[in-house]
Parts: sequence; structure tokens; C-alpha cells
Amino acid sequence: MNSPEDKETTGRRILVVDDNVDAATTLALLLRLMGNEVQACFGGREALEIGRDLRPQVIVLDIAMPNLDGYETCQLIRKQPWGADITLIALSGYGQEEDRRHSLKAGFDGHLVKPVDLEALQEMLEGARNKEVR
Repeated sequence: MNSPEDKETTGRRILVVDDNVDAATTLALLLRLMGNEVQACFGGREALEIGRDLRPQVIVLDIAMPNLDGYETCQLIRKQPWGADITLIALSGYGQEEDRRHSLKAGFDGHLVKPVDLEALQEMLEGARNKEVR
């Protein structure tokens, strides 16, 4: 049962993008358990196609992916009419200040480090409602 505090982090359309299938499906499951509508995909080009149809409110996007990395994918999403104002959260194995700055410069609203800290994820989802993600 969700408490009133949980309502701020639920009910969003979220796209999880990670070339690691296990990581993507696990994160998608966690987000579903939080009450969100979630779809997972496993590459940048696929994210662009699915995003166009799904119109997610939030995308959690892995940085280190083959072919089209997360930075490039983020920039391409931001150029789409459906992607200009959504919340984009970078997902990376690296979390130094320089890594976070690089994510913000690429167009991300926030930066999470793998493995994902559930509390940090909830804070970002709360901030997504007001576009106050860090």
C-alpha cells in the first residue's frame, strides 16, 4: 500500500534504456512496483523509436552503450518535439563531479550512479514533477 508520500513518485510513464538487459529489466520492475507505467529497451536508437510512441515523462538512460551512447541519445531526444521538456536521468558507473557535469552539459536533468540507490531515484522522480532534478 502506498503512503501519501509515495504518491509524488508514482504514476509516471517512464522509459528505462540500458544495453544490459538484466539491469534494464530490474530497474523497470522496481519502477513498476512504485506504481509507474514503465517500458524498458536496450539501445539508443530503440529509445528514440519507443519514445516517439510512448511519450514518456521520464527517461532513465545508461551512458555507456554501444553504437549510440547515452550522451548522443540524450542530445537526439532533446531535439525531438516530444523530448524537449521531459526529464532525462543519466545512469552511469561513474559518479565523479566531472561525470555529473558532462551529463548536465549533454542535456540530462540528473545523474544516478550504478547500482541505483532507490532513495536517490525516488528523490529524482519527486523532482521530475517540478523539473528540479539534480
